[in-house]
Amino acid sequence: MLQSLAYVANDPSRWLVLVVIVVCCLAIAGLIGAFAYRRQREQNSCLDTAINNMSQGLTMFDKSGRLVLCNQRYIELYGLSPEVVRPGCTVGRLVEHRVETGSLSVKEAEAYTDYRRAAVAQDRIVSNIAELPDGRTIVVTRRPMKDGGWVATHDDITARRQAEAQVAHLAHHDALTGLPNRVRLREQMDTELARVRRGQYLAVLFFDLDDFKSINDGHGHAVGDKLLRAVADRAQGCLRETDTIARFGGDEFAILQTGIDRPSDPAALAARVREAVAQPYDIDGHQLFTDISIGISLAPNDGTDPDQLLKHADLAMYEAKSHGRGTFRFFEPAMNARVKERRTLELDLRNAIANDGLELYYQPILDLERDEIRSCEALLRWHHPERGPVSPAEFIPVAEETGLISVLGEWILNKACSAAASWPGDVSVAVNVSSIQFKNQSLLLKVIKALAVSGLSARRLHLEITEGVLMRDDETTLATLHQLRELGVRIVMDDFGTGYSSLTYLRSFPFDKIKIDRSFIKDVSEMDDASAIVRAITSLASSLNMTTTAEGVETQEQLAKIRELGCTEMQGYLFSHPMTAEDTIRLLLSRAGGVAGAERLLPRIGRTDEREMTGTSAPAARMHG
Repeated sequence: MLQSLAYVANDPSRWLVLVVIVVCCLAIAGLIGAFAYRRQREQNSCLDTAINNMSQGLTMFDKSGRLVLCNQRYIELYGLSPEVVRPGCTVGRLVEHRVETGSLSVKEAEAYTDYRRAAVAQDRIVSNIAELPDGRTIVVTRRPMKDGGWVATHDDITARRQAEAQVAHLAHHDALTGLPNRVRLREQMDTELARVRRGQYLAVLFFDLDDFKSINDGHGHAVGDKLLRAVADRAQGCLRETDTIARFGGDEFAILQTGIDRPSDPAALAARVREAVAQPYDIDGHQLFTDISIGISLAPNDGTDPDQLLKHADLAMYEAKSHGRGTFRFFEPAMNARVKERRTLELDLRNAIANDGLELYYQPILDLERDEIRSCEALLRWHHPERGPVSPAEFIPVAEETGLISVLGEWILNKACSAAASWPGDVSVAVNVSSIQFKNQSLLLKVIKALAVSGLSARRLHLEITEGVLMRDDETTLATLHQLRELGVRIVMDDFGTGYSSLTYLRSFPFDKIKIDRSFIKDVSEMDDASAIVRAITSLASSLNMTTTAEGVETQEQLAKIRELGCTEMQGYLFSHPMTAEDTIRLLLSRAGGVAGAERLLPRIGRTDEREMTGTSAPAARMHG
């Protein structure tokens, strides 16, 4: 070193070189320092930006519990003051400030301090969930540092929790009505059945809306959905807090009734629910009417398994429907056998339709003034290969419930029109149409097709309808009726007098003919009230230019009386029983006309069987057959 200095000292020019080198080194060192400082500042700025734009709140404390840093999100999360929450602030002061700003209660502050100390002492990552007074939920996660301090993140999970709660709610509730769904009801049933096994009782009430499909088809699904919500509200209003109602989908609902003391309890509830639901509805300017059929199963009597109880209540509901709807039935073990038998009957009916196993019979209708056959009513017959003759009263309801009635109705229409086209003169054919068929918007097209294919004149086709077609006062139904009449088809009101508002329906549509129900004709020659009713009907029909047909005429006394009372036509066993298509043609070709001629041509054979098949004591049995 001394030698180097001596070397430089002996040559002054060398001092200059050394100074230059030193200056250059210092300059380079300064540049490096400035660059490092700028990089550090930039990094710190980026770090600050990153920290303050985190979705989570962040705090860092040293081992003495003083704040080292926190981000803006933490201050915003709890509504704190930046003047208080700054480096050096103690945990104790921070807790006091949170109490002051309302994000922490005094009681919670004590628990918070104890929990924090325990978390730091454990020297591991610890998380807890804090519920704020304003309803928000915060997850706080604390991570220990090697020097004894800790870092904490504060994550607001309120929205996530709400979304999870919504998903959980939808998993157990119906989106349309807000009621519990099938899954939730089954869970509730599992809980309640545990109590049943300890000696308590419960009931399951299962119901759906009668003829809901026609409301959906006639008014649209938006109106149908609003009706379902209204039904749900009314039914729920009939329950106690301990009872549960659930929507199973479509128009099906189930009620779980607990705390039952006697069998009359579910019966009383069923009556209350039905009465509430059956009241008129005003939805989007439409006045709607609906009714429900209710099936009831009891636990433990009818089972202690949710599926079993629901199945039995469902069976009981269909039993209620088969007894006229708008009522309720308790489950009985015999219902299982009837359901199996009904299912077998449905399969056999499908097979009969597919393999031409059905036949149309025709019963003449006589003009009383001219003693001439004016028309014949088409009546459906089913000769089962094993059961023998099956009554229409037995298989027509099955066809209506399963939707087979549409296929069956079209077949009857085509067959009847084809047969009538071969009849002599102007003899017409009458075909029964159910309310279910009539609400099918393709009925008009099916009638036009049947007339076109057969070549039958429209005026020779009579469509017989009952009050069920007009009960809903559906604009589409009335429009279809008017279109059929404009086509030339004659419209007949069947079983007149058996409904509560027959006269009202005469105002809603101009019928061509009224058929007076057999229940009045049966007593017309013996009871004055029956005679008075028939006379009133014939007088009303005459003033409205409508023909009147007396149904079920079986004796000469009845015939004489209906002539006297002004009936223009008769139909019944006195003149002729229903007969095959071949026998009908023979009768019409003979043009015998009058009672005597018919008696001579057609011996009265098998009339007892015909009575059983047509169900003369039950108008509903004749509706389609």
